[in-house]
Amino acid sequence: MTEFTPLHALLGGLLIGSAATLLLWLNGRIAGVTGMVTGLLVKPSAAQLWRLLFLLGLVAGTALYSRLAHTPTPLRQGFPLPLLIGAGLLTGYGTAQANGCTSGHGVCGLARFSLRSLVATGTFLGMAMLTTYVVRHGLGLAT
Repeated sequence: MTEFTPLHALLGGLLIGSAATLLLWLNGRIAGVTGMVTGLLVKPSAAQLWRLLFLLGLVAGTALYSRLAHTPTPLRQGFPLPLLIGAGLLTGYGTAQANGCTSGHGVCGLARFSLRSLVATGTFLGMAMLTTYVVRHGLGLAT
């Protein structure tokens, strides 16, 4: 587990909020990462460039931070590959059912005072806590 650093959390939150705000102001789009990936892979359209650039910016930003902070990006260790694949598939299914992910509902939806986003975000957080409990105490996998 890593230490909580309020300054890094504040800067990260400001960057995420700024990116979401700029995307809405400049492109009229909500910064929902699941929708962006779906738009690129499942529903191709003429408006692909902004999705691709936003997603590449997420990856490039992480790489740049790792390089400037001289800290490698931590990779998930100690979990069976089938469990990780299953978790990814369930996450994708859940975001499809909620019509959005944590970035779309938790960042953008809550900022717009959306009741639907409040319920979705509460559900995400509740399931994350339950999943953490089951994985750590039920399956005995701990980090």
